[in-house]
Amino acid sequence: MSEETGKTTHFGFQEVPETEKAGRVRGVFNSVASKYDVMNDAMSMGIHRVWKDAMMDWLAPRRGQRLLDVAGGTGDIAFRFLNRAGDAQATVLDMTEPMLVAGKQRAEAEAMSDRLDWVVGDAMALPFADNTFDVYTISFGIRNVTRPEDALAEAYRVLRPGGRLMVLEFSQIPNDLMQWAYDLYSFNIIPRLGQVIAGDRDSYQYLVESIRRFPDQETFLGMVQDAGFGNAKYRNLTMGIACLHSGWKI
Repeated sequence: MSEETGKTTHFGFQEVPETEKAGRVRGVFNSVASKYDVMNDAMSMGIHRVWKDAMMDWLAPRRGQRLLDVAGGTGDIAFRFLNRAGDAQATVLDMTEPMLVAGKQRAEAEAMSDRLDWVVGDAMALPFADNTFDVYTISFGIRNVTRPEDALAEAYRVLRPGGRLMVLEFSQIPNDLMQWAYDLYSFNIIPRLGQVIAGDRDSYQYLVESIRRFPDQETFLGMVQDAGFGNAKYRNLTMGIACLHSGWKI
């Protein structure tokens, strides 16, 4: 076995060969695609909508911009971007086709069809030329990527000079007692909700575990900077349950 093929990564709390993770993640989202939006509301009690609006507030979309939303799933971020930017274009890329199909069935997709594209693709090997987009977003997706550093490198490549990266992801609460209470909720309630609403406990067990394996705010900030992004910063949301990271291709 070569050194390359022998590499492992995490899939939740499991260690798996790097070559297997993408397929496993695709299986998770194939399973939950039809109930994904409903589960987001149930798991977060609707707060994910506030976080996504906060993302748009900081991003401040402008007319004429071209957005790439990676791991864009059912289009939540692209719809918000186009609502604010007006005359702009958005491309939603996801590795899981059923997620994109669910997005296309939303009413907003029909209304925005002339400004919106849906592409099946890999965050680590984007099917776009260098210097193509003004904005790159990824929302609750980068923790599912086999090698997040490769995804960040691809983000840098496809952004135009002056382009902006923004990552919305679950993070760590900088208070041990509050983190303990949040973990208690996450590990005991969310998989049960997944079973009741989506008929899939295991996928939501993985999603909870993947949150705990993702780097904390400062560590991920360093990864953004290492990818070449300047003026990189982050903002905690809801005490650090989620976090926004921003950087620029300067």
